[in-house]
Amino acid sequence: MRSSILGAAFAGAMLAAAGGATGPADAADPENTLYLDLDGGRVVIEMRPELAPQHVARIRELTRDGFYDGLAFHRVIDGFMAQTGDPRGDGTGGSGQKLAAEFTRTPFVRGTLGMARAQAPDSADSQFFIMLAPAPHLNGQYTVWGRVVDGMEHVDAIRKGDPRRNGVVETPDRIVRMQVAADADG
Repeated sequence: MRSSILGAAFAGAMLAAAGGATGPADAADPENTLYLDLDGGRVVIEMRPELAPQHVARIRELTRDGFYDGLAFHRVIDGFMAQTGDPRGDGTGGSGQKLAAEFTRTPFVRGTLGMARAQAPDSADSQFFIMLAPAPHLNGQYTVWGRVVDGMEHVDAIRKGDPRRNGVVETPDRIVRMQVAADADG
């Protein structure tokens, strides 16, 4: 019995280290878990305050304010990432509060959530992206603040943009609702 428990724990740790989703049980802290509801279903996100405490606090605050509800995935590049969090829907908007970079050595693998930014490292605001595939060229260049632990198939189903237009989506899918799990009503 003990060896099977240790084996399961080892397998879970290896999957987590590889950036794979291991299921909603991994997102046990409701204050650091988000429910991202899409038309196709729910995505469960584990926020990582140990990596990016300022970014996690801001995402949590914006989520509680309903900021993300209804926002478009305005830029989605097949085999790379899906980006949202812009109230203008064109990649130029934000909440109006810039965040200092919190770069780490945490790799950008499938399911990682990172903060979008302009060229300046301290220019992240409300826009974020979800990785559809590994992107090692982003490592140490963008803030990692979370990971998908369940529902990655719904992220994969988000409408893709035109590669000739840097992934701009003409008729984008939208966030139906985003909630902190501690506040969720369903």
